[in-house]
Amino acid sequence: MKAKINTFEIDLSKPIDISIPLTNTDENPIAWYIEKPVIEPVVFGDWIGKVSEGKSSTNFNNIFFNPHGHGTHTECLGHITNDFYSINECLKQFFFLAQLITIEPEKIGDDFVITKNQILDVLSGTTEALLIRTLPNQKDKKSRKYSNTNPPYLSEEAAIFIRESKIQHLLIDLPSVDKEHDEGKLLAHKAFWNVKDTLHLNADARLNATITEMIFVSDEIKDGDYILNLQIASFENDASPSKPILYKI
Repeated sequence: MKAKINTFEIDLSKPIDISIPLTNTDENPIAWYIEKPVIEPVVFGDWIGKVSEGKSSTNFNNIFFNPHGHGTHTECLGHITNDFYSINECLKQFFFLAQLITIEPEKIGDDFVITKNQILDVLSGTTEALLIRTLPNQKDKKSRKYSNTNPPYLSEEAAIFIRESKIQHLLIDLPSVDKEHDEGKLLAHKAFWNVKDTLHLNADARLNATITEMIFVSDEIKDGDYILNLQIASFENDASPSKPILYKI
């Protein structure tokens, strides 16, 4: 099946999934000092919500997870504001023109940083969504334990440049656009969403802009332009697990 979005034609039968599935195994990626997700059957006395246990005709699981620490997720500015903003209210459109770029973060002191100049060198034209794949691009990103590893991050200057380039949706294969231990400054988050004061939101803050973290883009997927379908679960929360899908144009 093919569809036309604006003037672009895409083949809906050939999706490119760049999300990381959530599991209750040690293969699940973890960030922010938490344990792996829990997926387990409901138990009522002798009744167990698991067909293989012989006590139920259905599988009936509870799931305990954290969207920020357990895999691919999309967040709105409610992630850093005093007042509540929901990703389910902020994200109202789901198809976007997107550009995938690949960057090897620059060594600055003890950190690896994605800089403005690196993005400027590879970004071509205008786009609604920007996807950043970082090098090295090992497959263990899909199961990596990020806590206390000081992963690469986005410089404040780079985040400002992305915002000023009118990019509404930023997707990255890291657990955060900001430094892991940054004393709560959150410079890249604030710069991208144009949040000047987290206690009193400024009128020009970017309510409909989103950040998606912990994607995985395999090496077989080439840099360039795509159509992005950005889907979330309908959580009234600052963030939701998400399933970004790319389509070749």
